[in-house]
Amino acid sequence: MRVLFIHQNFPGQFKFLAPALVQQGHSVVAMTMQNTSASEWQGIKLVTYSANRGTTPNVHPWISDIETKTIRGEACFRAALGLREQGFSPDVIIAHPGWGESLFLKDVWPKMKMGVYCEFYYHSHGADVGFDPEFPVTDAGNVCRLRLKNLNNLLHFEVADAGLSPTHWQASTFPEPFRSRITVAHDGIDTEAVRPNPAVSLTLNKSDGDSIVLTRQNEVITFINRNLEPYRGYHIFMRALPEILKRRPNARVLIVGGDGISYGARSEDGRTWKDIFASEARSQFSDADWERINFLGNIPYQVFIPLLQLSTVHVYLTYPFVLSWSLLEAMSVGCTIVASDTQPLHEAIKHNETGRLVNFFDVTRLSNEVCALLDDPILRSKLGINARFFAQANYDLKTVCLPRQLQWVESLMPNL
Repeated sequence: MRVLFIHQNFPGQFKFLAPALVQQGHSVVAMTMQNTSASEWQGIKLVTYSANRGTTPNVHPWISDIETKTIRGEACFRAALGLREQGFSPDVIIAHPGWGESLFLKDVWPKMKMGVYCEFYYHSHGADVGFDPEFPVTDAGNVCRLRLKNLNNLLHFEVADAGLSPTHWQASTFPEPFRSRITVAHDGIDTEAVRPNPAVSLTLNKSDGDSIVLTRQNEVITFINRNLEPYRGYHIFMRALPEILKRRPNARVLIVGGDGISYGARSEDGRTWKDIFASEARSQFSDADWERINFLGNIPYQVFIPLLQLSTVHVYLTYPFVLSWSLLEAMSVGCTIVASDTQPLHEAIKHNETGRLVNFFDVTRLSNEVCALLDDPILRSKLGINARFFAQANYDLKTVCLPRQLQWVESLMPNL
């Protein structure tokens, strides 16, 4: 069959599924907004498109989101018309609808089947919004803005034949009747490649120009996110560190994440969240202790996995929001994990089985749990082994997730 993928940053969540369909003999095309000169990726024909206008200055803030998605949807729509004129007609479209690109594609190919990646449905209560009292929602109109932000989801419900969601909790955020059309299948972790490595070592450059080589013999605490921000509990982690480092004089902390924003809002004073909470905590550290905290920024994947393999205790915190790949990769590596007791974690972290759960806001408990695990190598080993077994059984790419995804695609073609 002919399959068309839509993702503004292709391959994104489809980096395993799209090539697998090529290997099965299907003809696969992908439309993307990436500025690339490549015409093909792993047997997939790439078609680029771009928006020909920007958002309207001073547009009403409640509708700015849907205007942006409409602009992107129009750009994809016109590029799709060009494909149709060239004789291309897909049997199935698989889209990440989050940026609006797939809004109008059934107006180009009315008979095709469309499956959409269901990442998150916005709620004014009970999920991420209003979860953290430190950052209260001050605008009563925010509930109205969120209602309109869901317009993109609601418009896709009308044209999509089925949905795919990476976790049961994320699927549960979507309302009926569309919730019943969502299949849960994670993007998948290659647990053969992402595995423990007792011989791992990593060289860190110190601020004084010297370097240090870390191995599994060192006491290493890791904290990893795409960007360092409240949504992923960076402020809570930084507040726990003074006590942890006071009690663990040989521990070294490796923090991975950029200075930008992946979710939520920017700070009111324009500073990065990284700097705000690092500055808040700095006075509680001696110079020697502060030197044991390494901010690594964003790192390449070939460094990311060894860093996880090196971890003695890995900390992962999140608002009730989308679950990070990094958490499941940490489980696959066999990390000993301390995680926030929030809904997205409950599918993966079973308290005292595959990790430890702590109240998101309980800084003292977080410090105590990390220190207790650093003191208990037998428990660390048990939790790490269980975490890896759980990842293999539930999130393995080749044996669990990819077969489910391929079955989902095939279900979009009743005559297969």
